[in-house]
Amino acid sequence: TGVPVARLMEGEVDKLIRLEDHLHQRVIGQDAAVSAVANAVRRSRAGLADPNRPIGSFIFLGSTGVGKTELARALAEFLFDDERAITRIDMSEYMEKHSVSRLIGAPPGYVGYDEGGQLTEAVRRRPYAVVLLDEIEKAHPDVFNVLLQLMDDGRLTDGQGRTVDFTNVVLIMTSNLGSEQIQPDLPDEVVVERVLAAAQGHFRPEFLNRVDELIVFHRLSTADIRQIVEIQLAGIHRRLSDRGVGLEVADAALDWLAEQGYDPSYGARPLKRLLQREIADRLALDLLEGTYQDGDTVTVTTAGDTLAFSRGE
Repeated sequence: TGVPVARLMEGEVDKLIRLEDHLHQRVIGQDAAVSAVANAVRRSRAGLADPNRPIGSFIFLGSTGVGKTELARALAEFLFDDERAITRIDMSEYMEKHSVSRLIGAPPGYVGYDEGGQLTEAVRRRPYAVVLLDEIEKAHPDVFNVLLQLMDDGRLTDGQGRTVDFTNVVLIMTSNLGSEQIQPDLPDEVVVERVLAAAQGHFRPEFLNRVDELIVFHRLSTADIRQIVEIQLAGIHRRLSDRGVGLEVADAALDWLAEQGYDPSYGARPLKRLLQREIADRLALDLLEGTYQDGDTVTVTTAGDTLAFSRGE
């Protein structure tokens, strides 16, 4: 094509150096987690990582709604330019002893032998991916024996005897262990200590030894929630602009949304529901009624204890 390869490499190197900035556009307030993941990716791309192990294996700990799954999605988007390059397996489906065969495939002579395992088949078809094992603490102990081999050798043998390569995979496991210890009045250092103690009490030492890092996600502050409001609104703005309608949200309305959507126990999840109820539902009704036409801008401000919508110029 005549394009100098060195120039392509410069672009790639530049992206890797600024990887934290890229991830922080989607994951708010989790500096330690973002740095750990970014360092693992840089080690791999620089050729300093163990070639016989996955790119990185992490356990993300912390309460619900603080960005554990979002970081996995953001990483998939960065590494493979596709947020859907993520194999997500809910480990609450693997609580029984026999469920290991669903992960790597049934052995010969058993029902489902032709189908392959959920994990091995997904990685065999798409070897460059982020593998997300959600709520890992719910898995049966036999599942951890399979994961030990995966993290140690970077490969698994499926039910049909084929070797599946996991060396181009980022393995992320999430867990809510110790989240009941997270009380709003406790300092962050105490929370981290208690959550790590809960994880060390639940997982076997040989399993934890093979994980690159255990990362505790911090509770979100009001300032973090305010930033998340802006990110979520950008999505609504994008969908509105497809219909030719603009969206402007006043600072007072942003503050109101951050205040109403803040709950230290539930993270950012209540905020999503609030935006759906207060912004998306009301806009959907207005659009269907023909209140806003192509070229209009919706201005959102506060009026007492609620939000007010008007047609901007």
